[in-house]
Amino acid sequence: MSPRLRHFLASLFAAACLAAATVAHSATTTLQVAVLENAPPMSFRGADGRLTGFSVELARALCAEMKVHCEFQVTVLDRVVDALAGGEIDIAAVSLLDTPERRRRILFARPHLRSVTLWFARPGVEPGERGLRVAVVRGSAQEAYARKQGWDTVGVPSSGALGAPLLAGIAQAAIVPMNASLHLQGNQDFRKLGLAATVMAVPELVGNSSFGINPGRPELKAAVDDALDRILRNGVYDRINTQFLPFRVR
Repeated sequence: MSPRLRHFLASLFAAACLAAATVAHSATTTLQVAVLENAPPMSFRGADGRLTGFSVELARALCAEMKVHCEFQVTVLDRVVDALAGGEIDIAAVSLLDTPERRRRILFARPHLRSVTLWFARPGVEPGERGLRVAVVRGSAQEAYARKQGWDTVGVPSSGALGAPLLAGIAQAAIVPMNASLHLQGNQDFRKLGLAATVMAVPELVGNSSFGINPGRPELKAAVDDALDRILRNGVYDRINTQFLPFRVR
């Protein structure tokens, strides 16, 4: 065997071994993905106890596209940024509004929806009126905005719990992303309160929402962005959108 042929075969063998190792690594890679469990229709447990919702199924689709195994970790919103920044999780499958404060600490995947915030209160009651207590989700951009305005707030752990302080009379208003408000408006007791919903047209509460990425894993951001591009093109994203939301979010 000539030296040139021997070198060619050795190179071919090395390339095959590298390819096999890459496939094996992809098949065994496990990502820790944080999800919420009481934030319908974005993240919640179905009747069978299985986690589902727009954000959860989007995360499953991205993991399948990347050909990695994802382990879901249930968390609450006010733990998400700290967990990402500290390297406890790889991805936060939560629609995080892209804010300067968050961007200083974590990476953001490509935006997958446009976020709009609603103000719920009795007709004629405006944001910032004296004597109001406003229900917010702890750790949300809405909470940060309300505190910056000096409003009296009532914090709850998830959007699925926002109705409780309103129904109990502890809060007289709420600020919540439009997608999460669907659960509130579907509650018969909540509708009896006669609250009106208006869009809060302030820059801090309108903008792109994305999944959060561990800042120590920039290569993971690139992989998630590529996977999102593919499911946008192949129709998987639209199918998930239709399954959980009555309107298009992109």
